[in-house]
Amino acid sequence: MPDPLFPTIVAGAAKEALRFGDHALSYDALAAVAGGLARELPPGRVAVWATPTVHTSVAVVAALLAGVPAVPLNPKIGERELAHILADSEPALVLAEPGAELPAGLAALPRRDIPLTGEGAPIPPEADPESPALIVYTSGTTGPPKGVVLPRRALATTLDALEDAWAWTAADVLVHALPLFHVHGLILGILGPLRRGGSVRHLGRFSTEGVARELDAGATMLFGVPTMYHRIAGEVGSDPALADALKRARLLVSGSAALPVHDHQRITAATGQQVVERYGMTETLMNTSVRADGERKPGTVGVPLRGVDLRLVGDAGEVIDDVETVGEIQVRGPNMFTGYLNRPDATAAAFDDGWFRTGDMATRDADGYVQIVGRKATDLIKSGGYKIGAGEIENALLEHPRVAEAAVTGEPDDDLGERIVAWIVPAGPPPSETELADHVARLLAPHKRPRVVRFLDALPRNDMGKVMKRALGA
Repeated sequence: MPDPLFPTIVAGAAKEALRFGDHALSYDALAAVAGGLARELPPGRVAVWATPTVHTSVAVVAALLAGVPAVPLNPKIGERELAHILADSEPALVLAEPGAELPAGLAALPRRDIPLTGEGAPIPPEADPESPALIVYTSGTTGPPKGVVLPRRALATTLDALEDAWAWTAADVLVHALPLFHVHGLILGILGPLRRGGSVRHLGRFSTEGVARELDAGATMLFGVPTMYHRIAGEVGSDPALADALKRARLLVSGSAALPVHDHQRITAATGQQVVERYGMTETLMNTSVRADGERKPGTVGVPLRGVDLRLVGDAGEVIDDVETVGEIQVRGPNMFTGYLNRPDATAAAFDDGWFRTGDMATRDADGYVQIVGRKATDLIKSGGYKIGAGEIENALLEHPRVAEAAVTGEPDDDLGERIVAWIVPAGPPPSETELADHVARLLAPHKRPRVVRFLDALPRNDMGKVMKRALGA
């Protein structure tokens, strides 16, 4: 029989597993309620209305114990996207928090409210490692969202590789406030602690006060996205209580998008802590990370995780072996998805002789650390014969004292091919276009200076804090 995905749930323990505000469940209580729910689930797939609650965690654990693939649904989903996901995945029912108001698009689907108490039932036998665990839908930036089929093997592999990279143990207590319909918040942030036999405290809604409170109360790890760490960086220098709480953390981890170097520096200056960045995708789960016992290099996402093969490939398909040359990241390993649901064509197109094409562009330094320069489609700018990554220009812009947020894109230019456009949320009086161009040219190189500057009140972001650059272009 395969090893259990959650050994501590199967073995039982009195220690706290999950806490969401006033709702807390021990491992014994989680085994009772999720095990009981698992026995009731029908074959096929189940949708989970993934509110940031303990109910969502129970539902997903129950589905995994039952060996039934779960389809997490974003509670803010639009009606067209919901209709597509339901037609594509054909779930047998929807699991939802009691009292949660569901959209009309789910009216035809049987509903089962998620309990928080149960008499307990024998936990079903462990499912095959290659069987589907979760079907997580992509953001759909280039068409309708695709259902990424993640096998149990991928979940176990990626979480165990992070155990190795982060020295993650049952003694760790994780705090975060990430949404539970995506890889970062659900797989890493909920299933990660449960696989280790540790604990997770979810804030429900992010606040620096909540982070400080939980770190003061014994939490050892913090997961966040750059928008959260940007808030922390802006407050920590003037908030001694927040700084002291962060100093107590064993590990601060940022993911889902690049954390600006300026924010790294502000947090380190106030706390002595260096934030660890990692890199993954829905299709691949985690690929690289800065190791807990390794050198911290702000602006990089570290080295490949145990079991992950990673290469950089040029425009002509050549494998890049030298340092500092930009290429597309391609990966392979046991952390991979099995395919896109009902899309064999898209699955085949995503691979190059067994290597998954990530669409992310990066360089590698002499120590093997990967530095992502951006997405191939939106963040690699070809200007005046140069390949320029948007990320380094964004980091340079953020060093200007009157720049609060920055995004960089390219747009067509008759002479240059593409010209660099900076989208700026100013901090105070907006700096002039010339001032910003000279600032970047001084820090980087003249050909990397923005040719156009556009000021905004806020950058458009998705639920994970990523800037939606296609919206900027539109």
